[in-house]
Amino acid sequence: MPAPKVLVPADELGTFTTSLFTAAGVSPANAATISAVLTWASLRGVDSHGASRVPRYLELLDSGEANRDPSLSVGSTSPAVAVLDADRAPGPVALTAAADLAAEKAKINGIGAIGVRRTVHTGAIGYYTSRIAEAGLVGIAFVAGMPNMAYPGVRGAAVATSPLSIAVPAPGHAPALLDMATAGIALGKIAQFRNAGKELPPGTAATADGTPTTDPNLAKMPLPLGGVKGAGMSLVFELLTSVLVGAPILSSFHGDDPQGRVHRQNALILALDPAAFGDGDAFGPAVASTLDTLKGLTPAGEGTEIRYPGEGGASVAAKRAADGVPVAAKVWSELQVAAEKLGVAVPAVV
Repeated sequence: MPAPKVLVPADELGTFTTSLFTAAGVSPANAATISAVLTWASLRGVDSHGASRVPRYLELLDSGEANRDPSLSVGSTSPAVAVLDADRAPGPVALTAAADLAAEKAKINGIGAIGVRRTVHTGAIGYYTSRIAEAGLVGIAFVAGMPNMAYPGVRGAAVATSPLSIAVPAPGHAPALLDMATAGIALGKIAQFRNAGKELPPGTAATADGTPTTDPNLAKMPLPLGGVKGAGMSLVFELLTSVLVGAPILSSFHGDDPQGRVHRQNALILALDPAAFGDGDAFGPAVASTLDTLKGLTPAGEGTEIRYPGEGGASVAAKRAADGVPVAAKVWSELQVAAEKLGVAVPAVV
């Protein structure tokens, strides 16, 4: 039997989580930004990165791992490139700023590339590329973090479950949105399987020493998606983010750096202006035509729906925006405890 859930109106969920972060000492603007990213994930059905993350974010803020009042600073190395030092800001704050800056630069220079260093838990990476796509640009993002995933031939965690996202605007359609990790399963998903009492899909997770397991109670880390392919992608994302901005994580974590185990993440966000590559006005319709062509191909079986990346999430978001966002009862209970501690009113739920 599936774990029980409560149904929360989307607007009220956003307002509630914003209030929790504000009560925890985050500025109203930053609290609203964090809430927007988490609510976006909940709306799209990415529950592992949605409301279920709120208690963890509050822990990060309470412990000081995430900075309640960060001072973001930007250093430019060329008109189209900049490095944003996040000062341990929660990821939604740092990466939203980086996405907006990348889009701003792309509109002037054809491309904007923003490296981000020293942020804490980037959240649903697809939010940032989608934000760029909403501006009529192509968004691309990579993230590298603390080693928490296996690597072929290594005992224990070696690399990070580094995600990748690409968003392409398509007039009359939800943007094409690729949002994936280099792992076979997200850590948050492992927790969801544990809470639901379900076995994990084979080949997605391992025990602390790297032994594959389907038991969510024994699983301590994900396995790379596609084996060497996911592992290799994670490694190069570390090179393209952490090493590129002068803040290596992998070598620091596995070396003798006393700060090597301090929680942090780095990112690279790119925005491309289609007009810089040719006929900008023709690009959107051509993307839409490509998606329509894909959806018009012969289905593999009767009743099979052909979808492009991001289409399913957009459909779920529309339904949840109208009907409410389902939140696991366990998560809702944790949010109620946090609300009582912080003196925040809890919205009514079904």
